[in-house]
Amino acid sequence: MGYRVGYFVGSLSSTSINRTLSTALIALAPDDLEFFEIPIKDLPLYSQDYDDSYPPVALALKEAIDSADAVLFVTPEYNRSIPGGLKNAIDWASRPWGQNSFDHIPAAVIGASVGAIGTAVAQQSLRGVLSFCNARQMTAPEAYIQFRPEHYSDDGTVSHPDTADFLRGYMAEFRDHIERVLTVLPRDTPDS
Repeated sequence: MGYRVGYFVGSLSSTSINRTLSTALIALAPDDLEFFEIPIKDLPLYSQDYDDSYPPVALALKEAIDSADAVLFVTPEYNRSIPGGLKNAIDWASRPWGQNSFDHIPAAVIGASVGAIGTAVAQQSLRGVLSFCNARQMTAPEAYIQFRPEHYSDDGTVSHPDTADFLRGYMAEFRDHIERVLTVLPRDTPDS
């Protein structure tokens, strides 16, 4: 049995190192995981004023999450927290009140930066938000990636063996986490 994983790239930049990391994660993931990106860049800023009439781009966001068996967040760290665009997407997806798209969804958090702490503080911030949204988070292994561009190619190949092994292991753990969560809390997705 395979699982559909929607993934978020927290950076809006087309040259984001976290986009590069997401490509590597997909390439190293178990074969029974199917990935699709959940875009966030065209969302307007969330306001409760929209709750009675969500714009099409926000409805598409919620539908994408609803069609996933699990979600993966690949995020940079901006000013010791998550990027505003990613927080905005989470706000849209978790509303209107009582229609939280993240409720009980299996989720994992990872991120890369050029700095030595590799998005550790942003990930803790994101975990707090996802806890409030009742997402079922993979708590280990933690993955704070110090990005070295020479280790990654455009097609997702990771040339550094230790890095490739770590990322492969992370994705295998995520796959097992998805299975464990969905065994207890099955999702009612359109593909189920």
